[in-house]
Amino acid sequence: MNSVPYLAALSALMALGLAAYYYKLVEKASPGSERMVFLMTEIQKGAKAFLRKEYQWVAVFVVVLAVLLAIVIAPLAAVSYVLGAVLSAGAGYAGMTVATMANARTTEAAKSGPAAALPVAFRGGAVMGFSVAGLALLGLMFTYLLFVVWLEVDDAFNIVTAFGLGASSIALFSRVGGGIYTKAADVGADLVGKVEAGIPEDDPRNPATIADNVGDNVGDVAGMGADLFESYAGSIIAPISLTAFSFGLVASQNGDDGVVQLLVFPMAIAFVGMIASIIGSFFVKGGNSTDSHALSRALHMGTNVAMAITVVATVGVSYWLFGGDLYDQPWGLGVSVIGGLVVGWGLGKCAEYYTSDQYGPVKKIAKQSETGPATTVLSGVSTGMVSVAASVALILIGVGVAYWGGEQTLGDGGGIYGIAVAAIGMLATTGVVVSVDAYGPIADNAGGIAEMAELDPSVREVTDALDSLGNTTAAIAKGFAVGSAALTALALFKSFEFAIADADPGSALNLNIGEVDVFIGLFIGAGLPFLFAALTIDAVGRAANQMIEEVRRQFREIPGLREGKPGVIPDSARCVAISTEASLKEMIIPGSLAVVVPLVTGFISVDALGGLLAGALVTGFALAIFMANAGGAWDNAKKYIEAGHHGGKGSDPHKAAVVGDTVGDPFKDTSGPAMNILLKVMTIVSLVFASAFV
Repeated sequence: MNSVPYLAALSALMALGLAAYYYKLVEKASPGSERMVFLMTEIQKGAKAFLRKEYQWVAVFVVVLAVLLAIVIAPLAAVSYVLGAVLSAGAGYAGMTVATMANARTTEAAKSGPAAALPVAFRGGAVMGFSVAGLALLGLMFTYLLFVVWLEVDDAFNIVTAFGLGASSIALFSRVGGGIYTKAADVGADLVGKVEAGIPEDDPRNPATIADNVGDNVGDVAGMGADLFESYAGSIIAPISLTAFSFGLVASQNGDDGVVQLLVFPMAIAFVGMIASIIGSFFVKGGNSTDSHALSRALHMGTNVAMAITVVATVGVSYWLFGGDLYDQPWGLGVSVIGGLVVGWGLGKCAEYYTSDQYGPVKKIAKQSETGPATTVLSGVSTGMVSVAASVALILIGVGVAYWGGEQTLGDGGGIYGIAVAAIGMLATTGVVVSVDAYGPIADNAGGIAEMAELDPSVREVTDALDSLGNTTAAIAKGFAVGSAALTALALFKSFEFAIADADPGSALNLNIGEVDVFIGLFIGAGLPFLFAALTIDAVGRAANQMIEEVRRQFREIPGLREGKPGVIPDSARCVAISTEASLKEMIIPGSLAVVVPLVTGFISVDALGGLLAGALVTGFALAIFMANAGGAWDNAKKYIEAGHHGGKGSDPHKAAVVGDTVGDPFKDTSGPAMNILLKVMTIVSLVFASAFV
């Protein structure tokens, strides 16, 4: 039993070994012609330059918060916090590096059809997936072993929780900064290029095309990787901190032995999930068809195999840790984990239904585009809102099953622990889920390179088929992340309640909404996600405005650029610089909001902070689902029209769909994905600083 953290660390090392193996496979593939290599290098240079600048800016925030932790909590908490931040940043950088290598190689492979292209894009994504999962689990296990097992320091679990705060800090700024960058470039490229100038997407004449392709990597690869790193680490930390902060209660019922089981169970699930993900990744093989159903089956085979293995292994782990004389019904916690896994899968399928062009909602939006942009936007908004209802129902089923499972094994009071481990169930197969998600931006970049290198249209057909599927896989991964955020935040919230009581036995968190401070906090929390979304959408709008003016200027002032005269090339570097400067400046206020508001509220009233966390959790979850699914639906409605439906490219319905997609871009790639991080950052900040508040 004491070997579980070591086994989890070993599985993390195996995941990192697999990431290195896939890196070598991608590196061996041909990057294509000299022009393709040039484009790949330009995208890579832009992405690396942005990440270096972003991390320099974020480092200032990390240092300030580390000093605050060292003074208010403990110097070792600052060490753990910095470790979480560094590993999260490292995972994002590694994944982005290989994604910008894999794009041209996917384009070259697409010349031989989807059977050759899909595995290259997936392996590029798998480097990201297994780097994220491996570094998160390895870092967390090292922190746990060092402070809890080897050194046995005071407040060890507060120090372990600070690791999650470090990961959250990087995730928040990476998601917001990367999201602003990618959407400023995307909106500028689409509105001036496709709508005003009437040139195709990713046309080499468009000055914003390189910046757009850079943005896919810094937002959808590095940003998404940091997001899932934080989600995965947070899902493991939540039940550990819950056990630790309610230690007295558990120990009095079951003795020290029962506490050890509760502490290591999340690690055991992470271990089996990692092994299952490694095995599942080898089941992804491309078929010869460009049909999205066939491609989807091929891509999701790895996830499905990993989930099946995890389900079987979870039952075994439950009996191993909680069977014998300890508990009469050890299967209960297995049910909680499996319930989380199934609900995560259900949220993914729900996202797929509302965002894939194979189903009614996207086809309805495409149909509505025949009557102009207004009806396109209205149809997308209603689709996103309807998807919230289905997602909320799934989460409630998951919470109910997980709570019931926890009660079956642990008795009264065990339901919250069941909910906490259900979040691990959702993210147990993070390695393969992120691999499938990171595949999307690589396929998108591959299409851009095919267009800019002026390859045969058949190559673009293959990359477009891969890219359309990528929008859906991104929505599915966001469903997993947001669902786990809801469950993890609930468990961390309960830990916060215990931590308040631990820090001051005379204090107890009051959540009675009849009390004025709780009521005020509730409304502040309910409004905060809307303010956060508004700030990030406004940031995209301002940055995109600069991009639009620059693209218009170049078309106006560079003779022969719009006409595509030989030897006339756009100034892409200027567009990359605009996106970089604007996104870094714009990310500071919304990013700081998540840390400053709970700290200020907590020092005024912990009851108000409790209300704030409850309000933010409910509205933030709903808003995140709405924005992610509405944005994904608009994007695929546009692609559905570009495939030849409702008039095809260049038609009035296509122009209306581009407007809808432009509205949806900051929804699905900036504000929506950052929302789940906002929820967890606020909760984990509250938990880490709980002792200081009282």
